[in-house]
Amino acid sequence: MKTFRLILLAVGSLGMIFPFVWMIATSLKFPADAFTLNLLPRQATLSNYVEVFIRTPFSQWVLNSVIIAFITTISVCFFDTVIGYVLAKFSFRGKKLIFAAILSTLMVPTEMLIIPWYLLTVKLGWVDSYVGILFPGLISAFGIFLMKQFMESLPEDLLDAARIDGMNEWKILLRIAVPLVKPALATLCILSFLGSWNAFIWPLIVTQTPEHLTIPVGISYFSSELKDSASWVLIMTGASLSVIPLIVTFFIFQKQIIRGIALTGFK
Repeated sequence: MKTFRLILLAVGSLGMIFPFVWMIATSLKFPADAFTLNLLPRQATLSNYVEVFIRTPFSQWVLNSVIIAFITTISVCFFDTVIGYVLAKFSFRGKKLIFAAILSTLMVPTEMLIIPWYLLTVKLGWVDSYVGILFPGLISAFGIFLMKQFMESLPEDLLDAARIDGMNEWKILLRIAVPLVKPALATLCILSFLGSWNAFIWPLIVTQTPEHLTIPVGISYFSSELKDSASWVLIMTGASLSVIPLIVTFFIFQKQIIRGIALTGFK
């Protein structure tokens, strides 16, 4: 039985890894070999990686994605943690109604929100700017739910003891609550960073000039603007470059991610 499970896991792993390997292999091929069925290139080349930076402002796209993902992650972790703490540890009129309203936004498809987002962006003059890309993702309903669930597990006696010692609510949140829910906070940070880094539809709509594109939108630029035999090779090359920060992030925080998911399961 154990052998069968290992074989099943190996087959599943190969199915997930194969597209990634194909992407890397294609990025090392010459344009003429892009549509061959050979997995490994007949003659590997790194010229595609140089070509990406020559033909497009790829370094600017990377910078845009880093700035947007970083600001979004910081904002989501701060606001969601504070709101989750308030909803979990304070009693006030309408708390359940507010929490239900927040959860209800999870059932609204993003496609239905794009039009009001865009109208608001145009009215405020945020089109083709960092602010225009950022504002829909600065607070996450899922993050509020996640942090509230973990905050509810904190013992009230511990927080009351801190209040008796003279600590205000901000100090209690930062010095007691946050360290105790660090796995959940780390998970939220990772999910927010990945979601912002891979966002495509909204940045595609709100950006207009190549200098303000993010990496996912910029990769689509290869097929829509270059229109030559090298475009598909460059798409694979850009995609290969775009996953490097994600891989690095995962390997740095993989323990926190696994621990956060495990604790969420126990909840």
